[in-house]
This record gives sequence, C-alpha cells and structure tokens, in this order.
Amino acid sequence: MVGSNVGQKVWSMANALRDDGVGSSAYLEQVTYLLFLKMADEYSKPPYSRTIGVPADCCWDTLRTKSGEELFAQYDHVLKTLASQQGTLRQIYSGAQNKISNPSQLAKIISMIDGENWSAMSSDVKGDIYEDLLEKIAAATKSGAGQYFTPRALINTIVKCVQPKPGKTIADPCCGSGGFLLAAKAYIENEYATELNKDQKRFLKYNTFKGWEIVQETYRLCLMNLFLHNIGDFEGIPPVVRADSLLADPGDRFDYILTNPPFGMKSSMRFTNKRGEQEREDFTYNRQDFWTTSSNKQINFIQHIHTLLKVDGTAAVVIPDSVLSNEGDNEIIRRKLLETTDLHTILRLPSGVFYAQGISANVIFFDNKPASSAPQTNEIWIYDYRTNVHHTLKKKPLKESDLDDFVKCYCPGKRHLRRETYSLENPNGRWRKYSYQEIISRDGAELDKEGVEQKCIADDRTLSELILSIKERSVAISTAIHNLEKLIEGVDDQ
Repeated sequence: MVGSNVGQKVWSMANALRDDGVGSSAYLEQVTYLLFLKMADEYSKPPYSRTIGVPADCCWDTLRTKSGEELFAQYDHVLKTLASQQGTLRQIYSGAQNKISNPSQLAKIISMIDGENWSAMSSDVKGDIYEDLLEKIAAATKSGAGQYFTPRALINTIVKCVQPKPGKTIADPCCGSGGFLLAAKAYIENEYATELNKDQKRFLKYNTFKGWEIVQETYRLCLMNLFLHNIGDFEGIPPVVRADSLLADPGDRFDYILTNPPFGMKSSMRFTNKRGEQEREDFTYNRQDFWTTSSNKQINFIQHIHTLLKVDGTAAVVIPDSVLSNEGDNEIIRRKLLETTDLHTILRLPSGVFYAQGISANVIFFDNKPASSAPQTNEIWIYDYRTNVHHTLKKKPLKESDLDDFVKCYCPGKRHLRRETYSLENPNGRWRKYSYQEIISRDGAELDKEGVEQKCIADDRTLSELILSIKERSVAISTAIHNLEKLIEGVDDQ
C-alpha cells in the first residue's frame, strides 16, 4: 500500500509539472538524479554508514535547504561535480543537466522525494514505483518510447517460456530500461523463493546480469532501474555498459539472451560532406565472427547474439517481419540459424503492441548447439497471434493473459509434449509445426510464408500498417537508390 501511495504521488507530480510545461521525459530524468542522491544520503548514514563517494558540498542537505536561484546554482553544481566522480555516480550523472525552468518546480520535486525514506522500502516497492513511472511515461510520449520500453506483458511471457534458472548468466545487448533483465530476476526470485541460498542470492545481485545501451539518457534510466531492483550497488562495477554492443565481441558468453533490438533497418554514422552539410552514411560492422557483412541492424544483432551465447545457451529475440521474409542478406541469416541452432519456435505478433506505430514483429526462440555437419533445427513451431487479432496502446493494450494460450502451447520445459492446434479440420488453430525440410525447400528458406498465407485469407491491417510493411520490404531498392545518388554526387564533384 505504501508503494502504491508513493507511486501515485510521483506520477501526480509528473502531471502537475507537465501542465507547467515540464515534459514527462525531463521530469523522469530529474527524478533519477534526485532520487539517487537521496538514497546515497540515506545509505551514508546509520545503520548503513556506507562510503558512497558523494562530496560534502553535494550532499542531499545542500539542496533541501535552498530555494530560488540559489537552489538552481547549487543543483547545477551538484550535477557537474557528481559527473566527475567515479563508478556508478559518474555513470548516473554523466552529461546531466537541469531541465526544470522554474526553481519552485524543482523545490516541489525535492520536497516530494525528501518526504520518503527510500532505503527502508523493499527493492520490489522502489523498483515497481520507478518501472511503473517508466511505463506511464512511455505510454504518454509514444514517439521514441520504443527505444527503451518493450511492453511488460510480452517480456513476462517470453521469460515464462525461457524459464531462466539460478546461477546462470543473462544478457541483453540493447537493454533499454532493463525490462528483460528485471523480469528474469523476478521470475527466478518467485519460482525459487524457498530454494535460493546465500551464494545464489549474491550471484543474482552481482553476477547474473549484463547489458549494453548506446543512448546516454536511456542508459541512465536503466542503471537506476536495476539499482532500485537490487541489482548491483553504489560501489561496484555497473551491470550495464554504455556502448554500441555491435562494435566488437566482448569475449563474455551467456546462458540466456533476452532482447528486443532496435527496429530501425540501417546502422549509420553522421559525417560532414564537402559542402559542410551533415549527412548519414550506412555503417557496416566488419567482424570475423559474423556470417555476413551488413548495415542491417537486425541482421547484425542476430549474429551478435549468436556469438554471445554459450554452446548450450538459449535466446529469445524480438524481430520485425523483414528478417523472416526473403530479401537481401536475410536468407544467409535464416539458413545459418537453422544450421547452427535449434530454432524451435516463432511467435507472430500483431501491430498495435509496440509504441512504434504499425510495427508487426515476431519473437524467435532458439537454443545454441555445438558445431555439427548436420542441421541443428529439426522442426519449427509457429504460433499465429496475428490473424484477426487487434490491439491498440490505449483502448486495448496487450495483456499477459492474451498470450496464456501461447505459453500453454509452448510447453515450457516440456517441449516434447507439444501438440498442434492447427489442422484441416481446425484451420483456425494458431499453433502449427513445420519440418526443417519444409522450411529449407522454400525459396530463400523463408520463415514468413505461413504469415503470408494467413494474410491472404484475412488481411485486416490498417492503411498505415500496409504502407509501413511496403517500406520495410523495399530495403534493396532504397539501398540501390542511395548508392546511385552517391555515385552521381561523385561525378558532379569532379
């Protein structure tokens, strides 16, 4: 009840400040800076008396005792000073800026945070308050929210299917706000509540999770989210690295990888041309461990995930339809996955699930296998949660219960008990099995054919969704045009 009341207070403050012109994202950033500082203050005092590393002139009391322009000046000093510290402090405050334009608004947030004893709350309560705030702000500011928030219902469903175990390592190479990592932690704590010993609990806190996030603002949110859920601490090495995870093989290998890579098709870099204009150029990752060289983000992430997996590791990855269809480098990826892993399950999702509008995606589940001359995939099970399914973000958002039938069909931990629900007698059944030979004999080993057949029967997508689908399938054309334009520009410059 305490957590619920505090959560309502935090969200009410966001609403009030939005009316004063402070955006939800800006509010969330300031809450992160201030909440971390308040908790650092609490942990530096009895009964904890921990050495946190916050300079005396930046402690919590230096903010709560000031007002007006003096408060603004002190707040700026705190942000800049903490950004120059080491460890988690530096990671949280790096690049931090005050985006509150009115000192009285800042004072209100400080007063709200000061009114609670955060260290006395359980990690579940603190974490739920923060994650709920993340979810509400993602829903309120849809544009760009997809970069750090995957619907919790989908994440929990994926974790229930994978069933992560204690003592295993779990990674997300593009972790956003940490949703997959936190859901995996909650699952382990709930399923093994009476079995976890002291060493396993310590391993869960310090050694289980690893993430990468390239966007500074999102990275900060993730660190705070994990910290509030009792992953890592003030003094240790942060569990998340701020970096482009695709740049290199980190050398680490993991038991589970759960992730939703960015939906953008191309990796690119900004550069200044001869005219002094900013342009973007497709960027490819030249890695020896990759099967193919590509500027396609999804293709690169799938290859990277395969590298990160232990020999017997398990992955669940959200991907757009284009990866399953027959275009570009995608065929190489599909064939390699079928050959080197047991790609056993595909969940086809409808549009209206993600904050990016019109996106139709899938979740692929595969187990890594030792090197072998024989293909490691024997059969692929496809669950069609798309045909005649409608979801919207506000009126009909995806609920965990919507995917209960998929989990039942998946048979977590007992896949040998799977039974098809699709048949000639029951053509509306959503659960269907395909053999490796059926898939490999298709043009380009296309995994999207089943979805195409269903869409021919009942294509109920909106016009905007159809347009987006056409755009997704025109990568080869757009790439050719882009290369032609660069060639023409080179001729003109001569």
